[in-house]
Amino acid sequence: MTDDTSEIREYYNREVEREHWRLERHPIERDITWSYLHAYLPPRGLILDVGAATGAYTIPLAKLGYYVTAVDFSESLLNMCLHRAREEGIDSRIACIVADARDLSAITRNDYDAALLMGPLYHLIREDDRLTAVREVYNRLKPGGVIVSASLSRYGIWADIMNKNPEILEDPTGAQMILDEGQDPMFTEWGRVFKAYFARVREIAPLHERAGFRTLVMAGAEPVGIIMNETYAGLPEKLRIRWLDLMLKISAEPSILGASTHILYIGKKPA
Repeated sequence: MTDDTSEIREYYNREVEREHWRLERHPIERDITWSYLHAYLPPRGLILDVGAATGAYTIPLAKLGYYVTAVDFSESLLNMCLHRAREEGIDSRIACIVADARDLSAITRNDYDAALLMGPLYHLIREDDRLTAVREVYNRLKPGGVIVSASLSRYGIWADIMNKNPEILEDPTGAQMILDEGQDPMFTEWGRVFKAYFARVREIAPLHERAGFRTLVMAGAEPVGIIMNETYAGLPEKLRIRWLDLMLKISAEPSILGASTHILYIGKKPA
C-alpha cells in the first residue's frame, strides 16, 4: 500500500511562491547541482523532470535546447512552470503533466536521454515507494540514459531543523525517530505539516541499483553547510566562482556526503 502524500501536495499548492524561490535561498545547492548537470547530461535530447515544481531546472534546460517533460503532483506548481515557459517563448519545448512520481503511466514513451528526480525522494517515507519512483524513471529512460536524483541527508539536515523548528528537541522522541528511521511524519516546517524522509548515504546508491541503475557518482550539494548560503551569495562573482570550484572538488569526498543537506546521486541505465 502506498503512503498518502495528499498533505504534501496541498502544502505545495499553497506555497507556490515560496517553492519558486527556494533555490535563491540555497544558491550553493543550485550552483553545485547545475555543475553536475552540465557534466553528466547529454549535450542534447529529451529530459524527464519528475518533481519539476515551477521549473527551476525545466525552464533553463529548455532554453539550452532540450525538450523537457515536466512532472509534478502539484497542479499549482506546474501552472506556474507553464506560465513561465510561455513568457520565455519556450513552451513548445516543454510538456507539463500532473502525476505522482510513483505512477508515471501517463508518460508512455521510454526513450528519454536523461531524467531528474529532484524532490520526490524527500517525501516518500516508505522504502517501497521510493524504489517505485526510481523504477518508474528507469523504465522511461533509453539504454544509456542518465538519472540525477536528490535526497535529504539524515545527518546533514539538523542545521535546517534548528533554524526552522528548534522546538523539536522539547520532545526528544521526534528527533530520535529521524535518527533511527529517517522519518518524521509530522515534521513541521513553517507551522505546516510536512512529511519528510531523511536518507543515510549508504542506502542511496543501493536503492537506485535495485532499480537497475549503475552508479556513476554521489555528491554533497551543500558541502560547506547550509548556513553558508548567505555568505556565498554575497561574495563578488570571481571569488564566488573560486569557492564553487573548491566545493566541487570536495563534493564527492565520502566524508562530506552525509554532512551535506542534499545529496546528489547520478547513475546510468545500462546500455
